[in-house]
Amino acid sequence: MKARLPQGMGGGANNMQSMIRQAQKMQEEMERAQEELNEKEYTVTSGGGMVECQINGKREILSVKIKPEAVDPEDVEILEDMVKALINEAIAKVDSINSSEMERITGGLNIPGMF
Repeated sequence: MKARLPQGMGGGANNMQSMIRQAQKMQEEMERAQEELNEKEYTVTSGGGMVECQINGKREILSVKIKPEAVDPEDVEILEDMVKALINEAIAKVDSINSSEMERITGGLNIPGMF
C-alpha cells in the first residue's frame, strides 16, 4: 500500500523548484522593502517636546534639536535623561516599523538570517 501525501506535499523536483522561486521572490521583496525603509525619516520628541530628533530607517540620528528652555545649567541631568529617552524612543520606533514591514512580507514566518 502506498502512502499518499496531502495536496501540495511531495511533488518532487517541481515542488522544490516552486518553493525555491517563492523563497527568492520573498527575499527580493524583503530587500526592496529594507531599502525603502532605510530611506524613511522619522521625527521623535521627548520631554513634552523639549527635545526632538530625526532618525532614518538605518537607525542613524540625522539631527537633534533642544529648545532653549530645556537647558538648565543647574540641572544638566534632566536634559541628559531627555536626550537618552529621545534616542531610545527613536531607535525603538524604527525597529518596530521595520519589524512590522518584514513580518507583513513574510506572513510572520521567522527565517533566521533573512533579516
